[in-house]
Amino acid sequence: MIQTFTSATYHQICDTLASRDLDLQRVLDLYGYPPMWTRPNNFETLVHIILEQQVSLASALAALNKLRAHLGKVEPEAFLALSDETLRSCYFSRQKARYTRILAEAMATGRINLSEMEKLPDHEIRSRLGALTGIGNWTIDVYLMFALQRGDLFPAGDLAAVNALKALKGLAKDTGRDIILEKAAAWAPYRTAGTMILWHFYLSMRAKPSVISGL
Repeated sequence: MIQTFTSATYHQICDTLASRDLDLQRVLDLYGYPPMWTRPNNFETLVHIILEQQVSLASALAALNKLRAHLGKVEPEAFLALSDETLRSCYFSRQKARYTRILAEAMATGRINLSEMEKLPDHEIRSRLGALTGIGNWTIDVYLMFALQRGDLFPAGDLAAVNALKALKGLAKDTGRDIILEKAAAWAPYRTAGTMILWHFYLSMRAKPSVISGL
């Protein structure tokens, strides 16, 4: 069964998690519900996520906006027509230009069909997208969470989520991946909402110091 969430169920899922985890409850008490971060299930969204790999969100958005200014609508065929020089002017590194061209070619030829992804289980989507150079687990996790609203994912490669979990749970900075995944596993089958609470906590802490004990 494909586990998803909607705007109608999101707050209820957050409440369910908070009833099971007092640390998450304290985040909701302090900062309210996290935004339900979503993006359309289209080529532009995957381009945006590729641009976000290992850079700040602001830098990625600046590059995406430059690309939008050139193309209007960001679609595979139009992207493939852009020169290396144009992509450099849009702040694409050589590596990310290559990754995005590979994705665009896969979509233009029908090898990847994002509409079909909506009906596929997570593991099949991971297999199909992961076969493309430059699309790894973090990119796929964010796509599943934001574009398809899949409900039980924890992106172990996301530093903000991992660091927020360590802070919230009072874990040492060198805590290993196995422990992190074990903590997140306690939120199944709602790990996506748990992650969004972590991101909300992380962003809120940066904007305003936390008053949670021990942080």
